[in-house]
Amino acid sequence: MKTVKVNIVTPDGPVYDADIEMVSVRAESGDLGILPGHIPTVAPLKIGAVRLKKDGQTELAAVSGGFLEVRPDQVTILAQAAETAESIDKERALAAKKRAEDRLNKRSDDTDIRRAELALQRAVNRLDVAGN
Repeated sequence: MKTVKVNIVTPDGPVYDADIEMVSVRAESGDLGILPGHIPTVAPLKIGAVRLKKDGQTELAAVSGGFLEVRPDQVTILAQAAETAESIDKERALAAKKRAEDRLNKRSDDTDIRRAELALQRAVNRLDVAGN
C-alpha cells in the first residue's frame, strides 16, 4: 500500500516521524483526510486529535492547533504543542483540566475566559487521545 511521510514538529523538536497510509486532522475549515498523492494544501489546525493510519492500525497524537502542510509525498504538522498517545501524562492532563474548570467556575473580573476555555480544550483533547 502507498504511504506518505508524516512529520509532527513542535518548537521543542520532532514528535512523530513515520510513513503513514492515511492522516486525518481537524482543520479550521473542517476535518481533512489525507492520502498519498494528495494535492498540495496548507491549513490552520484546531485543537484536536491527529489520526495516523499505519499497517491497518490507528495511532493518535494530540495537537494544540498549528498548521498542516501537505505535499504529494509528505505531510508536515507544525504545532505549538503535540504529544503521541503513549507519551501523554494522564495525571498532568487531569490536573490541567481541573485547573481550567476551576478558573471557569470561579470567574472574577481578572479571569481570562478565552485562555481558560482553550486550556480546558487542550486538556480534554490530551485525555481523549490518551484514552481516558
